[in-house]
Amino acid sequence: MLSNRALASVTFYPYWLDTAGAPKPEAPLIGKTETDLLIVGGGFTGLWAAIIAKEANPERDVLLIEAETIASGASGRPGAIVSTSVMHGLHNAIRIFPRDLAQLEVLGQNNIAGFLRTIAQHQIDCDAEWNGELTVAVGRENLPTLREEYELHRTHGHEVQLLDAQATRAEVNSPLFEGALWARKNSGTLHPAKLAWGLKRAALSLGVRIHEHSPLKRLEDEGNAVTVTSRDGEIRARQVLLATNAFAAGHDRIKKRVAMVRDRILMTEPLTPEQMDRIGWRNRQGIYDTRTQLNYMRLTRDNRILFGGRLGYFYGSPRDPELDRTPAPYGRLADAFFRTFPQLDDIRFTHAWSGPIALTTRMAVHFQTYHGGKMIYAGGYSGFGVSASRFGAEIGLAKLAGSERPELNLEFARTMPNVIPPEPFRYLGACLTMHALDTADSKGGWRKLWLKIVGSLGFPLS
Repeated sequence: MLSNRALASVTFYPYWLDTAGAPKPEAPLIGKTETDLLIVGGGFTGLWAAIIAKEANPERDVLLIEAETIASGASGRPGAIVSTSVMHGLHNAIRIFPRDLAQLEVLGQNNIAGFLRTIAQHQIDCDAEWNGELTVAVGRENLPTLREEYELHRTHGHEVQLLDAQATRAEVNSPLFEGALWARKNSGTLHPAKLAWGLKRAALSLGVRIHEHSPLKRLEDEGNAVTVTSRDGEIRARQVLLATNAFAAGHDRIKKRVAMVRDRILMTEPLTPEQMDRIGWRNRQGIYDTRTQLNYMRLTRDNRILFGGRLGYFYGSPRDPELDRTPAPYGRLADAFFRTFPQLDDIRFTHAWSGPIALTTRMAVHFQTYHGGKMIYAGGYSGFGVSASRFGAEIGLAKLAGSERPELNLEFARTMPNVIPPEPFRYLGACLTMHALDTADSKGGWRKLWLKIVGSLGFPLS
């Protein structure tokens, strides 16, 4: 089988992290220390928070601890298609916060401006390509949805273009694509690990103290401070930002609203110039499609194709399930790749990996407050966190500071997503939902009804 051959020599490790260019880890925290602001987690949210806090007050003492190494979690694994949205896309923002949409659009534009400003100021080379984003219709039955998205984006001032089948295939030559929405401004792709490592370098240059290989073990409220115990050290902090996203470290209550769902990704070998000619893609946009089990794809600087999007769930949410280090879970994803690009039947995959997505009924970042406001959790990006994580960091810091910023009065900052049922109900519901996602397009029936029910509960997966 074509997919089996293409997966024959794959490495089960994130392509982004498989490089000799990774920076040397910072020393673990050993012994006791104090700080004004402790950040737990060295992914995008934690790194952005450290930078924003130090830029706002260079004299402030900021300490960041990471359980493993910078970018070893979700920040080193995504597809890294970047846009202005801070709420998982315009359609989702309307679903959850219709009354706040105008303000959220402004906040999203401000967020990407700050994102770009930091990259330029600190000269972070993260292979960024600002060529826009395509949402492609798979099948003519999805064209009305595409038209609706086009009108929605136009209404809210986005620079978008609606493409018919011929124009879409002139951009990216796939027999599946019947049309596309091209969002041209302030969206594109980047290398997520290089971004994280660049943010680490920026944070260190600003005076942030960073300790890697320093997992949080315990925390205690001591009235005017929180004491955090790591593997080899202890920190007394006036304020704590939990930037742990799907890993939900620090408090079991987080897990009641956050499910760790796994996303799977394939990376091809570099395409030759002749193979690139077969697919076009000269404008190099990031792409999402409209399949029920959504796929997304993008090019890297050396013309590999990243292809991802097949969700999975494991009972109890293990951090690194053994099954995802075998070819079996990636077979259907590879099949979807070859249906999308049948002209690339001679391509091979070099890397395959899965990673945790912090899924909530909001499908976007939220904030939880602990210990009388001394500790804030910011997370739940549901897979769209590369740029939205900066927004989550900024709002999380503002909530910690008791700021008077008007956006803290908006519903997104005051409310939390719904509670998700615990195990074993979470596992049973996830298994049924994943099966429905895999087969809804081909078999329909009860599967479509089930996905509508799941959507009504707050998870718009179809």
